[in-house]
Amino acid sequence: MKTISKATLNDIPQLADLLCLLFTQEADFQPDVETQCTGLRRIIENPDAGTILVLRDGPAVVGMVNVLYTISTACGGRVAIIEDMVVRPEHRGQGAGTSLLQGAIDLARAAGCRRITLLTDRTNASAIRFYRRHSFVMSEMIPLRLEQLP
Repeated sequence: MKTISKATLNDIPQLADLLCLLFTQEADFQPDVETQCTGLRRIIENPDAGTILVLRDGPAVVGMVNVLYTISTACGGRVAIIEDMVVRPEHRGQGAGTSLLQGAIDLARAAGCRRITLLTDRTNASAIRFYRRHSFVMSEMIPLRLEQLP
């Protein structure tokens, strides 16, 4: 039976493995296990910054979603950003992604968030269909990024 829980420091190796899977699919990122482990640790150790939810099948972590928090002046309060949602390919199509996404939505609601934003590759049609099925809508906003700050 699959269960959802908050990630712990002991989950970091399995989470880093999932991120390698994700970052080989995404156009903007490349896997770097050391960097990913640092980021995972920083989130897990700082729950005010966010929470990582994991989907477990027994002791194995088969999926994850990262919910980060910030303040929006447009909303006048706390909002969530969903990052790094990934499910192992052999567990896709069985409701795993829906369970993780619903867990993230419930977590954001319980944290008092007024909005959830997420990014996906514009060429990832299956991900876009998945999020739209769960009531996410396309935004008129276009993300821009300043890489490699000095």
